[in-house]
Amino acid sequence: MESERLIIDQIGETDKEDYFINISHDKKVLETFICRYAETIEEFDFSSYPGRQDLFAIRLKETGRLIGIISCFDEKDGSCEIGYGIGSGYWSRGYATEAVHRFLEYLFREKGLKTVYASFFTGNDASRRVMEKCGMQYSHFAEKELIYLDVPRDLTYYVIRRGTL
Repeated sequence: MESERLIIDQIGETDKEDYFINISHDKKVLETFICRYAETIEEFDFSSYPGRQDLFAIRLKETGRLIGIISCFDEKDGSCEIGYGIGSGYWSRGYATEAVHRFLEYLFREKGLKTVYASFFTGNDASRRVMEKCGMQYSHFAEKELIYLDVPRDLTYYVIRRGTL
């Protein structure tokens, strides 16, 4: 998949360092996106990521380097949930919006899904804005739906249906 500035494709063996730097070792990402933190690249277990069919790299076209990830999960009955994370060094440049928009096109047009959900930790206004810019609308609020980093987290869900993109 391609957009104006990005390529969205499978994660490969050569992405370990970029994944570590931009996702698993980025404490700012850890605050907004559920992921396993790794202090060093040596302790980072990357073995389960390459080749997954539900997890994609978000790459800059100009360099081919992984700057983030996007995934599709809980797929059933024509719907799924998506999640995305961008390394904090790439925040506020529109990359998340561009990636989510292109990924939604893929899910609706190529995979034939009918409904896509996404959630964010309540208070993460940047993620809310990404969803709204991509045409998603508020669905519901889930108080203390999960415990992450030893803190009960509220989630706000957004939804989009095929034909409204």
